[in-house]
Amino acid sequence: MLLTTVESSTLAVVAYEASSQVLWLEFRSGTLYRYFDVPPAIHQNLIQAASKGAYFNRIIRGRFLYRREAHSFRQSPGSSSQP
Repeated sequence: MLLTTVESSTLAVVAYEASSQVLWLEFRSGTLYRYFDVPPAIHQNLIQAASKGAYFNRIIRGRFLYRREAHSFRQSPGSSSQP
């Protein structure tokens, strides 16, 4: 899995599993979502977008099946939420 920390007011981490075409998006809130059947070009364009939040809203949101995950990349189960 390719994991990328991004500079964005909306997203914190973008990860992609090319073999299964699964895009993982962790939002600044700490919420993690898995998006299914996402072509590699969508991932690449998201990483390169000047505004990742705008790209997400325009191209990804509402177009792919997704699942909310229990834990984020930045906080594993049992870890403290303190800064």
